[in-house]
Amino acid sequence: MNDSLPKDFEASMQQMLGATDWQAFTDALKETPPTSIRLNPFKWKGVQPNYEQVAWEPAAYYLNERPVFTLDPIFHAGAYYVQEASSMFVGEAVRQLTTSDQPLLALDLCAAPGGKSTHLLSSLPKESLLVANEVIRSRFQILNENIIKWGQNGVLTTNHDSRDFKMLKGLFDLILVDAPCSGEGLFRKDKKAASEWSANNVQLCCGRQKRILADAVELLKPGGILLYSTCTYNQQENDLNVEWMANEWGLVPETIKIEKNWNIEKRPIGYQFYPHKVKGEGFFLACFRKNDGAVFQFSKKIKKLTTPAKEHRQILAKYLSSIDDLQFYHAEERAPIFAYPKQWEQEISSIAHYLKRINIGTELGFSKRKDFVPAHSLALSSRIHKDIPRLEISKKEALHYLKKDIFNVASPPQGWFIPTYKNYTLGWAKGLKNRINNYYPKNWRIKMSIDE
Repeated sequence: MNDSLPKDFEASMQQMLGATDWQAFTDALKETPPTSIRLNPFKWKGVQPNYEQVAWEPAAYYLNERPVFTLDPIFHAGAYYVQEASSMFVGEAVRQLTTSDQPLLALDLCAAPGGKSTHLLSSLPKESLLVANEVIRSRFQILNENIIKWGQNGVLTTNHDSRDFKMLKGLFDLILVDAPCSGEGLFRKDKKAASEWSANNVQLCCGRQKRILADAVELLKPGGILLYSTCTYNQQENDLNVEWMANEWGLVPETIKIEKNWNIEKRPIGYQFYPHKVKGEGFFLACFRKNDGAVFQFSKKIKKLTTPAKEHRQILAKYLSSIDDLQFYHAEERAPIFAYPKQWEQEISSIAHYLKRINIGTELGFSKRKDFVPAHSLALSSRIHKDIPRLEISKKEALHYLKKDIFNVASPPQGWFIPTYKNYTLGWAKGLKNRINNYYPKNWRIKMSIDE
């Protein structure tokens, strides 16, 4: 028995698991958590890593040990995401439930820090649009950073409570609610999670989850898919909540095909991951389809987003590999210009009309006198033009760049250029006559020391 576990939690889990599984469960909690990464299919340039693959996610791998990711430049370039393996089951569910090639409008309602949002961007049908939302402002900034690193323009990030989406009822094809929970599945990874757990907090989480889920159901169009996940084990937040969803809202549970050797436990509704059965942490996922309800009605009164002058389009064409399928937007003259998929213009205009704290697509940059100042997100975009000047630098030079230090290299390009490491773009720099200006974002810089 593990004396560090809350007594009420122990009693509940022993009853749920039985004596044999309970012992295996507590033994697993004493082990070192596995470290897993998921590759970015839009950026990864290397060969398939020589590591054990995550069974339910073909683009993910377990590392033999946990490195210092902060000191890996290609991590900052967005080549991969460090994500807990059990939670990657969301991608498999999306692939099985969205078998058509039809692009979808998806919403990740509780999205920070961005692991499942970037996974959705990799798993949804091509040309889909994702709205990644986070209500807490500080977590929204982290979400936005991770979305930028992933490099896709078919995504909006929003900073709103689920209630604020009420005018968008019947708009979305797929919604993920990775709900705030009691965090029982994180006890091995985060020692503080166990000390903060209480039976009262479980009940508070249940109430919050039901409120968010009720908001989410209204936002789905008929035939839409709702995914509900937690990183916990208890029946109140998992089994009873999904039973309530089926009964209260008439949602139809969807089944995901799982392989026997995955060792995922099938629940009456949904799927449970235990650390003594899978190579991962505690996780729960249930999938539903909504068969009735109204479809969102677009209003002719909602104005299209403001587009910049034609000369800006000519400038942007030099920075982007293609622009024919993109629409450009800025709030006002000399404000940053954003690019988003033209095919979603009506939906994006409606979302932007009702949600004011929003980032639309990829920020490209802004005009400053006679110069165009490119945004960091443009450098990390998978749309960046191949003819933009680049300079391959060493790992030491790359880390100094990422610390926003002054870095000097022989014969740098003059004007705007992209420092690269192993051919991965890191950001912007500007070569001047006697120096190089480092334009890496100040609030993203590496703060830890670098061993010379």
